[in-house]
Amino acid sequence: MKTPMSHSLPPSGGIGLKSVHYNDVLSEEVGSKKPGWVEVHPQNYFGDGGPLHRWLTAIAEDYPLSFHSVGLSLGSAEGLNQYDLDKIADLCDRYEPAMVSDHLSWSGNAHDRYPDLLPIPYTQEALDHFAAQIGKVQDRLKRPMLIENPSRYLSYRDDEMSETDFISALCKQAGCGLLFDINNVEVTATNVGLDMEAYIDAIDPDIVGEMHLAGHAREDHESGPLLIDDHGSIVSDMTWRLYERFITRAGPKPTLIEWDTDIPAYDVLMAEVSKVETVLGSHVLDESQHALAS
Repeated sequence: MKTPMSHSLPPSGGIGLKSVHYNDVLSEEVGSKKPGWVEVHPQNYFGDGGPLHRWLTAIAEDYPLSFHSVGLSLGSAEGLNQYDLDKIADLCDRYEPAMVSDHLSWSGNAHDRYPDLLPIPYTQEALDHFAAQIGKVQDRLKRPMLIENPSRYLSYRDDEMSETDFISALCKQAGCGLLFDINNVEVTATNVGLDMEAYIDAIDPDIVGEMHLAGHAREDHESGPLLIDDHGSIVSDMTWRLYERFITRAGPKPTLIEWDTDIPAYDVLMAEVSKVETVLGSHVLDESQHALAS
């Protein structure tokens, strides 16, 4: 098995690719803004052919791809979704993506499938089960995968470890990497009462193979704010600050602007990518200056 980071994306800004932006990313107009890479949900391409595959084939010739699965349901007690795994394996053979990822969650049981990424308890039993499911995926795909930290709206009373400790132990036990979503840190920390900066500082940069930035909605209640991870707006100021805090310590990482609802015009999306590039570029400059000084 290759190490988690042996398949890699460029340390630049990418976009979650939507069909409304296919023409934009393939445009040959002089001065047209381009992302460094693109990410798709493989479940949208489970069909054998048709227009979606014609578009993705053309895009894959110009951009590194990341497959971000939303359906493996790795935390389900009955085990992962074998149908989705087989389809993703076929797509990996067809497109050879640089990265494959899914979520620290479950989405179904023996009787039902749910359109949600539901949280798992942070116990040793859950850790062993989740690591075993990741092992099945990595063996089937013959490559390491990344697991994304969740957005949570509740925590379990019987948790035996913190989220960051669980993630660290999972990556070590399963041999996977982390897709580090900074917006999810802000959402989770606000909703369940965690220290955002302590969370950021607890993540080992060496396990991070990809990062996500997104927007969220906010509801204010008497009991306090509730953040909803809807991916429908620009990235919040707090998420940008947390992202820069991590990049300052970790160095440049491939970073995606994730926008899944109220899809904006391409220029709006690329303006967020430009902010990513500014953060990454500033860090590279800092490293160069440090090298000259030493």
